[in-house]
Amino acid sequence: MSQAKVGDKVSVHYTGKLENGEMFDTSEGRSPLEFTIGQKQMIPGFEQAVIGLGEGGRKTVSIPAAEAYGEHRAELIEEVKKSELPPDLQGVEVGQQLEAHQNGQRFVVKVVEVNDDSIKLDANHPLAGQTLVFDIELVKIHSLLV
Repeated sequence: MSQAKVGDKVSVHYTGKLENGEMFDTSEGRSPLEFTIGQKQMIPGFEQAVIGLGEGGRKTVSIPAAEAYGEHRAELIEEVKKSELPPDLQGVEVGQQLEAHQNGQRFVVKVVEVNDDSIKLDANHPLAGQTLVFDIELVKIHSLLV
């Protein structure tokens, strides 16, 4: 039986949880996730977990932050004066997600603090700093032969 290796296109089912057991994502009820190992389409720890699995193989893996979405970085939290915000963003609330643009890049930021004259925005990935636990099932290794 062949095993998944770098360069293979694979289909997997997965459930992602935080260390406390809280589920943050799953492919259950959807089509399997497809990606090519080594193309950096997935977080590094997830790709590494799939390598060596055969079709039908299952694995539970704990992925530290450094191999997932990275550590939480304080320099990605920025305070912005409310006077610099567009008029439609004057009523923002803690927990709200906003779309920001910088240097032609689009990214999502989370409002983490609201003061009288400013707000604090966090541009870290929501799962940054977290160890992630994935239950993975390799459904198929796709043949790349024509």
